[in-house]
Amino acid sequence: MKATIHPNYTADAKISCACGATYTVGSTLASISIELCSACHPFYTGKQKLLDTARRVEKFNEKSAAMAAKAGTVLGKKAKAEKRASQKAAKKAQIIPTELNEA
Repeated sequence: MKATIHPNYTADAKISCACGATYTVGSTLASISIELCSACHPFYTGKQKLLDTARRVEKFNEKSAAMAAKAGTVLGKKAKAEKRASQKAAKKAQIIPTELNEA
């Protein structure tokens, strides 16, 4: 192996996580900073932790809540037809008495 083309290996490199945990490992870099580690990763902790900088998760939750609310109010064809028929009958009932009074 050529001695000048390989990076220097550091046996005691420090890895620091955003949660505050630090680890010592061997690496070609002296210090490494990471966002997630085994102490704070949702897969290992069982807790959901969201790193959302663009509000994507909140927007998705709002849209899904709106769709769920809308899904409860949507009527089928039969229900819509019955509603239309009852509205027509009510309208017809209002028109007939007024026509009798004028005649």
